Amino acid sequence: MMNIVECRSDTTFAERPLSLLWQGCRYEIAEIIARWRGPTEKGFRVKTVDGQAFDLTYREIPDEWFVQPI
Repeated sequence: MMNIVECRSDTTFAERPLSLLWQGCRYEIAEIIARWRGPTEKGFRVKTVDGQAFDLTYREIPDEWFVQPI
């Protein structure tokens, strides 16, 4: 099943995640707890409106989001 992250992209892609689709359920993001940047990726630790936490990592190659519940 594909993971989908809806994000805000003003000057660069994936500046702020807004929602995510995980195992067929859509979760609205309430808070970004942490951010990180690697040479070819961006990462976010987020908390959803219903209190769940996820690590979201966008890898430029292969142009995919990876979603991990924490």
